[in-house]
Amino acid sequence: MTTLAARVAREYGSPSVMIDLDVVARNVRRLQDACAEAGVANRPHVKTHKSPVIASIQRAAGAQGITCQKLGEAEVFAQAGFDDILISYNILGPDKIGRLGALLGTTQVIVAADNPTVVAGLPEAGAIAGRPLGVVVECDTGRGRAGVETPAEAVALARDIASRPDLRFEGLLLYAPEDRLAQTQAFLDTVRAGLVDHGLSARIVSTGGTPNLKTLGAIRGATEHRAGTVVFNDRMMMACGVATLEDCALHVVATVVSRAGEARGIVDSGSKTLTSDTGGGLGGFGLIREYPQARIAKFAEEHGFLDLSACAARPVVGEVVRIVPNHVCVVVNMVDRLVAVRNDEIVGEIPVAARGKLA
Repeated sequence: MTTLAARVAREYGSPSVMIDLDVVARNVRRLQDACAEAGVANRPHVKTHKSPVIASIQRAAGAQGITCQKLGEAEVFAQAGFDDILISYNILGPDKIGRLGALLGTTQVIVAADNPTVVAGLPEAGAIAGRPLGVVVECDTGRGRAGVETPAEAVALARDIASRPDLRFEGLLLYAPEDRLAQTQAFLDTVRAGLVDHGLSARIVSTGGTPNLKTLGAIRGATEHRAGTVVFNDRMMMACGVATLEDCALHVVATVVSRAGEARGIVDSGSKTLTSDTGGGLGGFGLIREYPQARIAKFAEEHGFLDLSACAARPVVGEVVRIVPNHVCVVVNMVDRLVAVRNDEIVGEIPVAARGKLA
């Protein structure tokens, strides 16, 4: 009997990226229910799927707005009819400010900022649009990425934003480390008290991350959550305990093209398909569903080198397999389309409309 993956490979070629819409729907419902139970709005991060089609499924389930990582993504989703967009990234430079102003003229947009230089450039976008631009202050509570590092800096930046006629202070954006919730809570409480001292308040307290779904609702005062990877899931989400193999909606459909040695082989998916993301040391570059003991041990651009030494059964040349990637977000950005399946049938393809929108 021909497998669904083999049918996808025959119709769309190998490698292809396949998503199971039944699993997607289940993941979307799970996230929406979790947010409802925690009493926070669901603002999904679309950088994972980059698809207005998938975002429409999330919106229909109850999502309130979306999160984009880059201005280019926001432009694509606004053109597709999405409103209430949070861009969780510092926006700098005259070209981007001009684009942001044009976007704000037609779409409700909020942006993040974590330094005075960014804030100083943002009023021009509000002036172009003819209405104030909402800004949230990004805070780093220990992850070591973007964000102000102290409550005093957060309050000072909020005051800077609120003082500018073409800006509106909206609140705070957090991506707490999973193991520093107490420190994050203390940071947030201190900032909120400092804001009150200056006649300000945070309408939005936006938390983020699929790994933080394990503790969703634990941060008092949070108003919304931004989770992206949960829509598809991957090996990283399995490793951190927020997904199982059955929650993984996306697979790279690949073909075994060589078995030059007894304990080795090659699939037609290398770094240009699965990417070189190690997922934080997961061991190999993906999980082969049909041969879970196999390791995709190393890459060339179009070659995935298999270590089959731990396998009792081993694939043959021409066999089509399904690979769960280490990190699904970067894999999606490598392709123009997702092959959609449901109930063991191919139902069509979904464009990755915001692919490559890095600016």
